[in-house]
Amino acid sequence: MRLTRRLWLLGALLPSLATLGALLVAGQLFRADLESSLDRALLAQAAVESVSLFDGPGQKVHLHMAVSPLVEQVRPFAPQGYLYQSDGRLVMRYPPIAEGAPEEPRRVPGTHEGPPVLSTRVARDGSRWREVMVNVSSPQGEWYGLRLLASLGQVDRSVDSYFRLAFSLAAVTGLLLLGVQTLQARRLSRRLAAIRLNLERLREGNLTPPTEADAGQDEIGQLSAALAEATARVRGAREAQERLIANAAHELRTPLALMRTSMDLGLRRERSPEELRDALQDARSEVDRLALLADTLLDMATAGRGSWDRKKGDLCALLTQAVEGSRAEAERRGLLVHLEAPDRAEAWFDAGSLRQAVDNLLGNALKFSPRGGEIHVRLTLDGALHRVSVADAGPGIPPSDHVAVFEPFHRVASAEAMPGVGLGLAIVQEVARRHGGRAYVAPEVRRGTEMVLELPTAPRAGT
Repeated sequence: MRLTRRLWLLGALLPSLATLGALLVAGQLFRADLESSLDRALLAQAAVESVSLFDGPGQKVHLHMAVSPLVEQVRPFAPQGYLYQSDGRLVMRYPPIAEGAPEEPRRVPGTHEGPPVLSTRVARDGSRWREVMVNVSSPQGEWYGLRLLASLGQVDRSVDSYFRLAFSLAAVTGLLLLGVQTLQARRLSRRLAAIRLNLERLREGNLTPPTEADAGQDEIGQLSAALAEATARVRGAREAQERLIANAAHELRTPLALMRTSMDLGLRRERSPEELRDALQDARSEVDRLALLADTLLDMATAGRGSWDRKKGDLCALLTQAVEGSRAEAERRGLLVHLEAPDRAEAWFDAGSLRQAVDNLLGNALKFSPRGGEIHVRLTLDGALHRVSVADAGPGIPPSDHVAVFEPFHRVASAEAMPGVGLGLAIVQEVARRHGGRAYVAPEVRRGTEMVLELPTAPRAGT
């Protein structure tokens, strides 16, 4: 079933039918309440008349309604009264002339001591009347039947007016619902069509963002925003992958070209054993460089897509192990490494990948720090984030490279002469991202570089 028909059915037709059903039930309850009120009024009038039928002069029988000074004012809605002898002969009535009510003779109902009898009568003209019949005993011991009749016409008219008004409002409401649901269906159809079009473009490999963003704040708007965000991430991942492939190809091409040149020179003419040994040594160096590049690429792939064993652990213990593991290299370079951390800092992390990220930060600090310098490793808690910082006194990173330095194979000008392939900080950023955090270069550092790795204290959804 299409969306428009579904909204018509669920948003207009079914509510309208439910409203009609509720109005019908309410109308019947309204009728029952009006008739119950009429019955109570008849019984009250019968109670008054039954105790005062014989209080006239000489205990002459009479109906009080006939002698009331307000008879003309209440006549349109006052009940009609009839008094019968026990044999059914009519003794008197009010009004004197029958006004449409049933007139067949009535006998005293049931036993003389019986309760009042309520019933509904239909006159010859089809009008409905509510009747109460009660037995009354005169002071002489004669039994009479008091009959009071009240027309149900006013009740019927009130209920009919209620139904006309209620059904008119229900019809107007149904039409309004139909119009609103039609507009809503068209709007939803347009928004869903935009999402479908975006998905079809994604299926075809087109990752360009949609021309118009869904500004809605409902679930469809959230879905559209999530889809746009996912598309942007996939597009960014593809661009990063393309850059990685291009950079990796470039990095692989250089040592391979050097190896081929050395081999070509060795094959071109006769060479002494020493020259061949030097050529092989050069080739061995390039092979080592290729092996390092391959290992680093594998580490990066593991950081991005590998299976992690994330557990609750102590960050202080991990940082202590990493710092202690770097002290031998620091002493060889004439450097001091300081660790500033609390006694314990619990977090959820994968120990292997996080240790590798910290080792990469320490390795960069050791590589670029001048002899005699100091490296400061700090662990602080900022709200729901653990912040690990590694500060050195090296040449620093230009502000223009603060973001690009985390891209694969990107190297700042001051690092061109240093060993490495430019993947260490990319691995750090990927590890931080997989933990729900981030890595960045601290701004406004007067001397050297301060690299920061932020991790959440608790695992986040989707990480």
